[in-house]
Amino acid sequence: MKYNIALIGFGGVNRTLGEIIHRKRTEFTNMGIELNVVSISDLFYGDIHDDNGLDIERILNEEPEKGLFGKFQNGSSECNPLSVIQKTNADIVSEATYSNPTDGQPALGYCEAALTRGIHVVTTNKGPVATASNELKKLARDNDCRFEYEGVVMSGTPVIRFVNQDLEGCNVTGFRGILNGTANYVLGQVEGGKSQSEAIKEAQELGYAEADPTADIEGGDVLLKVRILANVLWGKTLNDSDIVREGISGLPDDAVRAALLEGRRWKLIGEASIDDNSKVTASVKPELLGSNDILVGISGATNAITFNTEYLGNVMISGPGAGKEETAFALLSDIIAINKNR
Repeated sequence: MKYNIALIGFGGVNRTLGEIIHRKRTEFTNMGIELNVVSISDLFYGDIHDDNGLDIERILNEEPEKGLFGKFQNGSSECNPLSVIQKTNADIVSEATYSNPTDGQPALGYCEAALTRGIHVVTTNKGPVATASNELKKLARDNDCRFEYEGVVMSGTPVIRFVNQDLEGCNVTGFRGILNGTANYVLGQVEGGKSQSEAIKEAQELGYAEADPTADIEGGDVLLKVRILANVLWGKTLNDSDIVREGISGLPDDAVRAALLEGRRWKLIGEASIDDNSKVTASVKPELLGSNDILVGISGATNAITFNTEYLGNVMISGPGAGKEETAFALLSDIIAINKNR
């Protein structure tokens, strides 16, 4: 099956997806899938489109520069994602742009525009999923296409399909996890003797943390993930105000190191549970874990989550929670899921 792909955003994640599509063509062919990039829209590079498929190898090999696509035939140095989505002959839009966590825009608008045209959407963007997942899924159903977002919680480590498919019927009553690799990395470095500010700077240099690490350190990123998972699991529409949030910036460095000497560790934990009356309680906050806690050994930028179930007890899944390749793989897994469910 052949799929034309539009990449909305061409930063680290979608660029890496383009590299994978180019590098792994033979493997995709063996899976019965042909992926053909026909459109790219990016704030830095501009817009470019070709109905028959772009020369993705040439694009990837060009030196990055502002307005690069203006040098190409059928390219423009200007960026207009909505126009690209309205005109593209893509079957799938891979959306990887910026979104405001409050209203999901502008990424939400890009998702809506594609789904309205009957174009499948894959995204790793938490904003649209947290603010409008039910509406976007309905829009997809109404237009006979799919809205997939596997990578919004733990990057390439499969969580969404795991709870929707593998744990279906298992009656998940709660979850608890380490859902931000940056915060977990920082706490580990503080345990080793660095100050929190030194650890944050190191995380930025390694590409774990953004230039503004507030969402990671103050728990905003984990809050969105808890909100998404709770809404997916239990069909709720939790808002940010429904979730208690506290970050790690208030943790004294000495307290983090003293806990380690006692065989305990501070972790930023996101959790939610549902009671017999269908009331959901959710929080994001630092917790002091004992040596027998299942999450205490999760170190570095690794993520882990435990689901409390009626029939299997506690089920844990752990893996990379960040990274360009890992997140690009999540988009690829969504594309493969679309093909399987066509």
